[in-house]
Amino acid sequence: MAGAIVVAGVLLAGALRTGTEVRSEIPIEGVFAEAPFREEVRELAFGTTLGQLLREAGLESNDHHEFLLAFREHGSPQRLRAGADVIFRRQGEEERIDQVQVELDADRRVVLRRDQAGRWQAGLEVLPTMVDTVYAVGEIATSLWNAIMDSPELDAVPRGDRRNFIDDLDRVFQWEVDFHREIQPGDSFRFVVERVKRPDGSMKSGQLLAAELVNDGDPHHAIWFDPNGDGEGSWYNLEGESVRKAFLLRPLKFSRISSRFTMSRFHPILRRWRAHRGVDYAADAGTPIEATADGVVTRRGWNESYGRVIDLRHGNGILTRYAHMQGFAQGTEVGSRIRQGQVIGYVGMTGMATGPHLHYEMHTRAGPVDPLSVDLPPAEPVPAEALAQWELIRDAHLTLLMRLPGADLLNFRYADQQ
Repeated sequence: MAGAIVVAGVLLAGALRTGTEVRSEIPIEGVFAEAPFREEVRELAFGTTLGQLLREAGLESNDHHEFLLAFREHGSPQRLRAGADVIFRRQGEEERIDQVQVELDADRRVVLRRDQAGRWQAGLEVLPTMVDTVYAVGEIATSLWNAIMDSPELDAVPRGDRRNFIDDLDRVFQWEVDFHREIQPGDSFRFVVERVKRPDGSMKSGQLLAAELVNDGDPHHAIWFDPNGDGEGSWYNLEGESVRKAFLLRPLKFSRISSRFTMSRFHPILRRWRAHRGVDYAADAGTPIEATADGVVTRRGWNESYGRVIDLRHGNGILTRYAHMQGFAQGTEVGSRIRQGQVIGYVGMTGMATGPHLHYEMHTRAGPVDPLSVDLPPAEPVPAEALAQWELIRDAHLTLLMRLPGADLLNFRYADQQ
């Protein structure tokens, strides 16, 4: 959040010198410069419009129409998010508003200034970013969450970024290690993340380049490889095999299972025993729901039992179902192609639900199956035509990991697999 700009007074005092000899000293009375303008930061509260905020700040009513016309060249007043900063700059003794900055999101803002004729002119500013690399290594005493969130090495990294690191590791190694049940004291981790950072220190985006997780003495490795440079790469082990499966294990982050797949469960609303052919994940209302695999939307709508529901058709005759949604995400109309991990909706309690949760089903040609026990097909290994490029990237990313403590052990593991 930007604060008021203050131009401090400058105190002048000097001495006349010839070479290194002081000839005389003339005290000069301090001179203070007044700030040429004053800035005031206001926050757009929930339910408040930009027009209301302009009136509260004292912008003359005959300016509103022209101001909003100029603003609409770069943004919609109706789509501003609650909590957005609006900064007013006042000029001169009358403190006339001559500039307004309106935050669109964390990376963009609209700046409106008066021209010489007093009319409003608008421009879009994109905040600068920088790229840096984060290295981390540690031993787990209780949980991976605590080890990373409390890591002294990551004190300078915002907590939100640290949560993202944990989620990245979970998503990469989820098929090999259950972070909730299999992590134990003495396990260790090391990873390297390349991130794009905003001026306020927060992460705009990040890419896990290389990671090692040692669980019960068994090392697991993941190396990012994106041969086309289009962001559609994946993670592979040291032999070039994908560490991912064709389907994510779960469609929610940081969720817990509240009901499992069973052929006989007492329904809390119908008050009778019936089959529960899916898995329920308890989560807060509004939690993003992710597609577990690439697919095509074959149903998006309302069902008396499921509430708001989406069906995705995948390869090999597999269908996944996501029910009780609060709402659908954009780009999920019937026929839309969906990518694995893409947000398709938000947790709710529509239909026959007693609390906010996601009901998730998986169907094969033979019928419904338990998503937690089905043998998921593996993702493709490194393409044969890209093996030479992969080996160069793998070695470069491993070099980054080897800069961390314990590199001698990592080097031994890597050399042993050549």
